[in-house]
Amino acid sequence: MKIDALFFAAHPDDAELCCGGTIAKLAASGKKTGIIDLTRGELGTRGSVSLRRKEAQSAAKALRITLRKNLLIPDGAIENTFSNRLKVIRIIRTYRPDIIFFPHYIDRHPDHFHTHELVKESAFYSGLAKVKTGNLTPFRPGRNYYYMQTYAFEPSLIVDVTSTFSAKLKAINCYSSQFFNTSFKAEQPETYISSKGFLDYIEARSRFYGFQIGARHGEPFVTEEKIKISAKGLFEI
Repeated sequence: MKIDALFFAAHPDDAELCCGGTIAKLAASGKKTGIIDLTRGELGTRGSVSLRRKEAQSAAKALRITLRKNLLIPDGAIENTFSNRLKVIRIIRTYRPDIIFFPHYIDRHPDHFHTHELVKESAFYSGLAKVKTGNLTPFRPGRNYYYMQTYAFEPSLIVDVTSTFSAKLKAINCYSSQFFNTSFKAEQPETYISSKGFLDYIEARSRFYGFQIGARHGEPFVTEEKIKISAKGLFEI
């Protein structure tokens, strides 16, 4: 099965937080989308691995994605090793995405920038014929997009996600153990992301980037390659 756009994330909920609106918008347009979580998020302070898995499944339905898989790399130990590259390469060669999304290379969380290094190198090596993965043939995505997590950057482009921001929030709220939720177990400690202020920040950032393109909500991305647009596209700026 071919997937048009794959979103790689260090932990379940990363893709939803950073580009859930874009995922939902691509899915709504008829594109086949998928999320590849590298770890199960087992080092998370709140919740559990089994609960996080159920939350991820619910979030996938909220975004209407075609595929969600977990590579079962240990949380806190995302390393750019040959064996881990092969895991990512097999995914890319199996689903042959036209475009892929993964974290920016500058971020607060080591797992995030290690994910960047691992996925970027894997995407390149995936196109080399002498990197063997059984019957899977070489394939390299047409473009890499980096999404914003903790630290801000100057974007190459901003996607208008006004029409799908509600779907993004619905997916985020599926992670009741991770984010602000007054009904979750009181004995669970509060974390950086479990406060109401964090969700307020997610919306404020969406409003900030949306304002820059004349929209209500926007999600920023960086790509290192030049972007080609048609003459018609000039009038959409």
